[in-house]
Amino acid sequence: MDFKREEIQEHFNDWIKEQPKEWIIENLDDLHHHAFNTDYYIIGTYKAEQWLEDQVFNIINFIKDYEQDNFGEVFTDFASAEAIVNMYVYILGDEIVFNYISKLEKELEGVA
Repeated sequence: MDFKREEIQEHFNDWIKEQPKEWIIENLDDLHHHAFNTDYYIIGTYKAEQWLEDQVFNIINFIKDYEQDNFGEVFTDFASAEAIVNMYVYILGDEIVFNYISKLEKELEGVA
């Protein structure tokens, strides 16, 4: 699912620019956690509902599939627009961070 992927990518790009390179390299295994799980992407029901636009049901299904595949059950509170947005961003963030780490590792291999 690509809904607002570019926005989430930009959020990560801005966040990663603020991190010292040494810290990034030392924390590669926890980078996703630090970038997408230590703070909420959106706070507030109204802001979350606006952010979801008309994609709320598609996003809910996306989250259900992800959680079922990865955890064996669904944990997200779908009555909370905030929870939906933040879990969706967390999931896309996983792929964004994976791509970033892959690119970084290739760059580091070229330096070594």
